[in-house]
Formats: sequence, structure tokens, C-alpha cells
Amino acid sequence: MTPNLLILGGTTEATALCRAVAETGLRATLSLAGRVERPLRQPVPRRIGGFGGVDGLRRYLADNNITHVIDATHPFAAQMSRNAVDACAQTGTPLAALTRAPWRAQAGDHWTHVPDIAGAVAALDRPACRVMLAVGRMHLPEFAPNPQHFYLLRLVDEPATPPNFPDHHILVSRGPFTEADDRALMTRHQIDLVVSKNAGGTGAYAKIAAARSLGLPVIMIDRPTLPKRIEHNSVPDILDWIHDATERGV
Repeated sequence: MTPNLLILGGTTEATALCRAVAETGLRATLSLAGRVERPLRQPVPRRIGGFGGVDGLRRYLADNNITHVIDATHPFAAQMSRNAVDACAQTGTPLAALTRAPWRAQAGDHWTHVPDIAGAVAALDRPACRVMLAVGRMHLPEFAPNPQHFYLLRLVDEPATPPNFPDHHILVSRGPFTEADDRALMTRHQIDLVVSKNAGGTGAYAKIAAARSLGLPVIMIDRPTLPKRIEHNSVPDILDWIHDATERGV
């Protein structure tokens, strides 16, 4: 069986996997949700947009003769990951996830854990302060109930409509960032508090290290719980999994 991969992407890990797959000559398609207006160029064909739930993904796998699915989506793309588990189980398509280890608090960190975005919104129901809100542009409207704060928003793309915050600053920039740059950014904007998803990996960690060095508290949004699946933390491990699954004929 000649592998024909579907890579569910949108992360730096997915980009690295696409490069490795292209170098090995494997056939693959990268699927992006379409939330970033200027996605990076990739060395494999790509599709953009949703599949239409589990049923739509199941049809896509069958119609395109997909042999293996690699879920390299963001750790918070929970619905896509759940759909992939269900669609692959229903079609008998091998599935593995290329995941990032979550961040762990270190000495000097001052984290308040919350389970989800709603928990972060509730945690900001407090007197006005200056917040670096690092949750992505899709979630900005959910923080409208707390307009008393100044919000520093660093986004990959400009929001389609201005956020409903009376006092905010938007910085359009694409990472990775350095601790020194983020420390300078937080100092310049007199940040008191950071709100972040526990994305894991290195690309977005600079703000966490900068908050530690400045002694700033962090509201840390914990990852959603996902169904059990095969998980690997490196591109070579994923390539080995594809090879082994192909050799076994699964």
C-alpha cells in the first residue's frame, strides 16, 4: 500500500512534518481550518476550510483514498481532533497525533489555572488592570464582559471587526518570539497580568518566560480533554509510525 496522508495542520509542528514528508516523497495533503488569512507556503498540496463534521471528514477520507491521518492541529482545536478520532474509527483509517508537551509551572511562576475560556473570562472579573490577552482573535468577543481592563492583543491577522474593548492595543505579528522581546513588550505596555492558553511547545513560550522574569501572574487556560489516540511528540516518530503502519498493511 502506498501511503496517502491527510495532515490536519495549522501549527509549526505540521509545517515541519510537511517538509519531512515532501523530502521523503510521500504523498500528502495539508488541511487548514482557514482561520489565518496569510498561511505559510507549504511543500505539499493543501486544502482550506472545514469538512462538515464527522460525516464530511469520513466522506473526504473515502473519496480521496486517504490511508493515514496525522492530527497536527493546535492543542485547543478540540472539535477537529474529536472529529478525526470518530471519522478514522468509523472508516478504519490509522490515526496518530503529532502533539506538543504542555507547559509545566516552574519556580518563579505564578499561575492560576482555569479550565476553559469561560473560566478565564470569570477570572478577569476584577478591578481594572493591564492585560496581555494571548488567546487568538477568535475568542476576543468572549472577553467583552470585562471592558474595564486595558488589553494588549498580539495577533497573526487583524481582526475582521475591532474588538469591543474601550482601551486596547493591537500588534499584528507572527512568532516565534524571544523572551527578551516579550519582556520589553510587557514593560513598554506596563502589563500587570497575562492570559494564555497552555499551547505547549517553544514557539509561544516567550511570553510565559517573560512573565516569570517580571514576576507577573498568569491565568493559564488548561487544555481540553481529548479521546484516547496514538500520540507522538516528534516528526521522526510520526514518520516511523507511518512506515510501521504501512508495513503492517494498516
